[in-house]
Amino acid sequence: MALAQSDLQRAAQRQPLRKSQPFNGRQPTAFLGHSHLDKELAEGLQVWLAEQGVELYIDWKDGTMPETPDRETARRIQSRIVNSDWFLFLATANAKASRWCPWELGYADGKKNLNQIAIVPTSDGRGTYGNEYLQLYRRLDANSLSQLLLFEAGSSQGTSVRNLRF
Repeated sequence: MALAQSDLQRAAQRQPLRKSQPFNGRQPTAFLGHSHLDKELAEGLQVWLAEQGVELYIDWKDGTMPETPDRETARRIQSRIVNSDWFLFLATANAKASRWCPWELGYADGKKNLNQIAIVPTSDGRGTYGNEYLQLYRRLDANSLSQLLLFEAGSSQGTSVRNLRF
């Protein structure tokens, strides 16, 4: 299964947008690897995860990031990936075509435990994205009640994000 991109777009409308806050250690955090062309989808996932008690860091909402990507940008992204509880990869056609997204996923793979990485497969009218990773990493998906679940690689049984221990 995959999250419908239309569901993420609707979720983005549920609460006012806000800047990502610095990591404060009080609630689980996730770094989102995604294409900047998918801003609305990223914001929808941020809202959905906040409703489940997880703070999602989105780099372009961080006012301390350099305007133009450079070595400092890469260093800060690396630090955020390492210091977050999870690394989530928002799989879309844009992410697949991105130069930064595979770099972020590869960096996370080298620095985090496999149980700290999850793919967020999505679907739109043209296809489903992220399937190539589903045997390698956990996946984040929703059930019929719009609860986010985390599934082990290759499994059809998920655990509610609200019940995860970090």
